[in-house]
Amino acid sequence: MAGAIVLFGATGYTGRLVARSLAAAGARPVLAGRDQGRLAALAAELGGLPTAVADADRPERVRGLLGEGDVLVTTVGPFIRRGGAAVRAAVEAGAAYLDAAGEPPFIRRVFEEHGPAASGRCGLVTAFGYDYVPGNLAGALALRAAGGAAARVDVGYFLTGRGGLSTGTLASGAGLLGEPSFAFRDGRLASERSARRVRSFQVDGARLAGVSVGGSEHFALPRLAPALREVNVYLGWFGPLARAVQAGAAAGGLLARLPGARALVQAAAAPLAGRTGAGPDEASRARTGSYAVALAYDGDGGQLAEVRLRGVNPYTFTGAMLAWGARRAAEAGLAGTGALGPVDAFGLDALEAGAVQAGLARVTPG
Repeated sequence: MAGAIVLFGATGYTGRLVARSLAAAGARPVLAGRDQGRLAALAAELGGLPTAVADADRPERVRGLLGEGDVLVTTVGPFIRRGGAAVRAAVEAGAAYLDAAGEPPFIRRVFEEHGPAASGRCGLVTAFGYDYVPGNLAGALALRAAGGAAARVDVGYFLTGRGGLSTGTLASGAGLLGEPSFAFRDGRLASERSARRVRSFQVDGARLAGVSVGGSEHFALPRLAPALREVNVYLGWFGPLARAVQAGAAAGGLLARLPGARALVQAAAAPLAGRTGAGPDEASRARTGSYAVALAYDGDGGQLAEVRLRGVNPYTFTGAMLAWGARRAAEAGLAGTGALGPVDAFGLDALEAGAVQAGLARVTPG
């Protein structure tokens, strides 16, 4: 018997995209959030779905929605401030867990606190949206093509066209100012500020630069290829401003070392968290696409494999991908317990098929 799907944060911007994708596929998730009026309106729009009031500030209410074998999907952010309640609820209930997080400190916390040594009864898949399924998928495909000889993988994320950001993305980004990030170097995870490195990738005939960021790839890809010594993830959203972003991140890192600076930044960002829920409309999303590339190298720096993926708008992809993952987890469970990467959770071939359904597919390198 399939478990129930509970969508926490259903009336937020990303939550609504997930809810609509689930309903379009015939699923009947429980829509959970803080505002019963907004929940009722969304439930009516989607054919009379069940609703439940729950708040990240009241963890017991989130826990009360779940039973063993259920699936909790959460889009409630900023995750670094508000994500812990949903993780704890899933662990206590023995429910599968998926989230839309893109914040490196939160991702690191999930993997380090719920690793193999403390796997428990359920699987936890953090960052199961545009952050960071495309890079995990492209990286895993490149590693498979490399045949076990890869020592390094570089992943790049890029946008095509023009579109806007959701208020949730802005709130999460503001809350990360001054927070440490990480990298996978010399066969181990190491703390490292964001944008410490810059490199360029070939994208649609142009060389585009990206800045280094922390992602779930740093935890998940070495599990697939134990010989890996280095994993790099680059965000290429800034175009010719990549070097300026690097300089700004370096300056921000210095400021964050000042006593009380991090608390001041988080306090300044807090009002944004209360105004999440808005984002680009469907027409705006249709003008923006996504592009991910993964390159595998041997120990001498020789390129072994290259995989490129082209897809729909990142928000559109996130809504569809989380819906696919939730339905799959409800029907068949996750392929493991504890913190899982996307490939750990679903298998590489199934994950690629799911990504295609969500609008992301391989393209010929060039």
